[in-house]
Amino acid sequence: MLDAIRWDTDLIRRYDLAGPRYTSYPTAVQFDGQVGTFDLFHALRDSRKALRPLSLYVHVPFCANICYYCACNKVITKDRGRAQPYLQRLEQEIQLIACHLDPAQKVEQLHFGGGTPTFLSHDELRQLMAQLRKSFNLLDDDSGDYGIEIDPREADWATMGLLRELGFNRVSIGLQDLDPAVQRAVNRLQSLEETRAVIDAARTLQFRSINIDLIYGLPRQTPESFARTVDEVINLQPDRLSVFNYAHLPERFMPQRRINSDELPTPAQKLEMLQGTIEQLTKAGYRYIGMDHFALPDDELAIAQEESTLQRNFQGYTTHGHCDLIGLGVSAISQIGDLYCQNSSDLNQYQNTLASSQLATSRGLLCNADDRLRRAVIQQLTCTFSLEFAQIEQAFNIDFRGYFGELWPQLQGMADDGLIELNNERITVMPAGRLLVRSVCMVFDAYLEQHNRQRFSRVI
Repeated sequence: MLDAIRWDTDLIRRYDLAGPRYTSYPTAVQFDGQVGTFDLFHALRDSRKALRPLSLYVHVPFCANICYYCACNKVITKDRGRAQPYLQRLEQEIQLIACHLDPAQKVEQLHFGGGTPTFLSHDELRQLMAQLRKSFNLLDDDSGDYGIEIDPREADWATMGLLRELGFNRVSIGLQDLDPAVQRAVNRLQSLEETRAVIDAARTLQFRSINIDLIYGLPRQTPESFARTVDEVINLQPDRLSVFNYAHLPERFMPQRRINSDELPTPAQKLEMLQGTIEQLTKAGYRYIGMDHFALPDDELAIAQEESTLQRNFQGYTTHGHCDLIGLGVSAISQIGDLYCQNSSDLNQYQNTLASSQLATSRGLLCNADDRLRRAVIQQLTCTFSLEFAQIEQAFNIDFRGYFGELWPQLQGMADDGLIELNNERITVMPAGRLLVRSVCMVFDAYLEQHNRQRFSRVI
């Protein structure tokens, strides 16, 4: 059974390394300034010629309040008027991108992230969606996966009704923790009642899917308090859950400097939280998809994993990895064919560049043959917990054992430890290794040793 996990504390302690989450390979750490708008236009032309379907990501960076744990690209402001000049430039970017694509290319997936997308007023949300529908071929029969991140403190029934009217059918709700002491320590006061009201609205309005985000490892958390939060969340019956490990990196993320590191749980307590959460969710019928993600058995992600069609991209686990991903807004990342490119992460630079009718592409990477091969290997491991050598050999015209011969001792060591099963035909990630699949993927990462691993979170 794909979701079977065996908890092995000794194995976890040995392989709980810092490393990428592999929403892409190569990871964004590899991006550089040699990629620019010319490369983006070339990739868009290829996408247009092939009539590939699209996935759109729209970044709304504004938040009214700061959450101390947050590592997202955001702008903290009480001034709602700051959204309008940003939207003007965002709509300009939409138009500049869309004119290089074919109207026949359907948008199978749409996601609004942030920041807090519902920072925008109802009129601004209408305006933005109208521009997207004018410029792209958005589906109007509710068959697309159109999702938006929700802060229950910024949304009410009227907001949820508007979002449904605009075509959204999936919501992702930030919750993190329900304990008031933890919420005060991270400056995110959010009641269970607020969260339940948004979920009730989503169900009444027939949103197709509800995801809830939790974080373990926050200040003042204990295994007992987090178990209570998980119990309350299970009662809310979301279709999916993301249970993230908090990575305390105050040297990289300024808001985290407001967190008292003395109040953080110990590594042993974090392990206890994760183990308890897995047991609670499994008992409640959720399946472990991989990399902190859980889903009910009838959810599309769980079904796709069973059918070996699950994929992974910058939006996490997805059933739309075959689409070209177009990132819109400050810091947004696109993946179009073999091109990765990212917009400027500086709001003023993003807006000023578009003000001069230029796209804000600031860095990226064009995959080479080795990147494509290793990307396919890592994708298979993260999505199906297995890798058939023959499939890779046929797709890339290589001898797997010969190509990766120097990695064999590491893989054999993982096999000896019980993380994987290794033979001449395949790698199978064993139940004891599924929580550590990132560590298995790291073996195939050709760039990892070039970088300081402190840039990455730990596996667990």
